[in-house]
Amino acid sequence: MTSIQAKNLQLGVGVEIHPSAVIRGINGPAENITIGDHTYIGADVQIICNDFSIGDYGKIHHHTNIHGYNPCHIGHNAWIGQYTLIDSIGGVEIGDNCGVGAHSQLWSHIKFGDTLEGCRFNSDKGLKLGNDVWLVGHCILSPITAADKSMALAGSVVTKDMAPNTVYAGTPAQVISDKIGGQFEEKSLEEKWRQLIDYLVHSGISSEKIRIVKTRSEVDFENSELSFFCLEDRKYTKRRSAAEIGFIKFLLPEKAKFTPY
Repeated sequence: MTSIQAKNLQLGVGVEIHPSAVIRGINGPAENITIGDHTYIGADVQIICNDFSIGDYGKIHHHTNIHGYNPCHIGHNAWIGQYTLIDSIGGVEIGDNCGVGAHSQLWSHIKFGDTLEGCRFNSDKGLKLGNDVWLVGHCILSPITAADKSMALAGSVVTKDMAPNTVYAGTPAQVISDKIGGQFEEKSLEEKWRQLIDYLVHSGISSEKIRIVKTRSEVDFENSELSFFCLEDRKYTKRRSAAEIGFIKFLLPEKAKFTPY
C-alpha cells in the first residue's frame, strides 16, 4: 500500500502510484500534496516535502528522491527519470513540459562544513526551471534559473543561469548553441496544424471528440462535448473524454505537449 501522509491531499483521475512509493512531509504529514490527472509515480520514489504538487500527465520514475522544507511545484507533462534527486530546501519551481533525465541532481542548497570553524559555504536559494526545459541526463544543477526551452546535454554541471532556447554542455556547462543551434526551431502554425492532424490520423483515435485549431479565437469554450487543441498557445479544453486522454498519451512525450486552459 502506498504511504501518503498529507493534511490536504488532492489526487487527480487516473493517477498511478506504486505501492512502494512514500509521500509525506519532513516531520510527519505534509501540509499539501497535489497530484494531477494521469500522473505516474514509480517504485521506491520518495517525496519528503511539506508542500508538493505536480500537474497532469507527469511521470516520476523509480528511486527518485524529492525532499526539502520549502515548496516543490512541478507543472504539467513532466518527465523525471529514475534515480533523480531534487532538493527543495531552498524551494523548487519546475514549469510545464520539462524533462529531467535519469540520475540528475537538482540542488537548492549547500550545507555541510562547520560554520563554527569558519566554513564559508552555507546557503540556500530557489531553483527554477521555465517551460520546455530539458536536462538530458546525469546533469547536476546548482540553484540557478533555466529560461524557457533551454537545454543541458548529458553530464552537464550547470552553475549559472540558462538563457532561452540555448543548449549547454560540459563541466562547467558552456553554451554550444553557436555550434549546434537551439533546442527548438521556428515552425509556422500551418506546419504545426498539418503535423498534428497527421499525428491524430496515425494515433488511430476517432476525431469525433477532438478539434485541432490554429488560434484561440477558434476555440469554443462552451462546447462541453469537444476537446479543442489550440496550436497558438499549446493549450486544450479539458473534457476528460477517452479520445482526449488517448490522444494526449499518444503525443507524449516527444510528439507534442499541451496544457489545459
